[in-house]
Amino acid sequence: MAKNKDEQSLPLNVDNDMEPSSSITYANEVIAIIAGLAASEVEGVAGMCSVSNGLKTKNKNATRGVKVEVGTEEVSVEIYLNVEYGTPIQRAAHDVQEGVKKGIENMTGLHVVRVDVHVQGVSFEKENNALMAGAGKAVLEAGAPEAEEDKKTEDVKQPAAETAEAQEADPDDLNAPEAKAEDQAE
Repeated sequence: MAKNKDEQSLPLNVDNDMEPSSSITYANEVIAIIAGLAASEVEGVAGMCSVSNGLKTKNKNATRGVKVEVGTEEVSVEIYLNVEYGTPIQRAAHDVQEGVKKGIENMTGLHVVRVDVHVQGVSFEKENNALMAGAGKAVLEAGAPEAEEDKKTEDVKQPAAETAEAQEADPDDLNAPEAKAEDQAE
């Protein structure tokens, strides 16, 4: 059987190897986003701090607190962050270093030569929120008897209010207290 001309022109083996002259480059912003997200996922990290890193991006929150230097095969990262009060700072910083390194290396294949963590402050927000929640609960619990007393006071006042309304509605009613007082005065 004779082969078609089209079948003869198709290659039998496809070589998928990349040419030695080809390369992949990553924008600093891409590495900064990966590093920022990896750092923010670490337990005990309250948030990232502002750093003038020259990155102008719509993903400003993801790159906030991150400075990167990207080479052809290596990356260096600086992270500026706040930790939550009560978190061991060395443990949190070490976890950030490991998380950032793993995230960048897994996603890009670049070698991370260093991850410098700069702890800029301690956040009391979690502690304050817990205190406020506890204070709010205490106020609600303490306020419950007052609410019941207010209700009792309203119940006592309500019949008097109904009496006043009745007097206004029918001033000629002889059973009204004012009418009785006037009758006694005569």
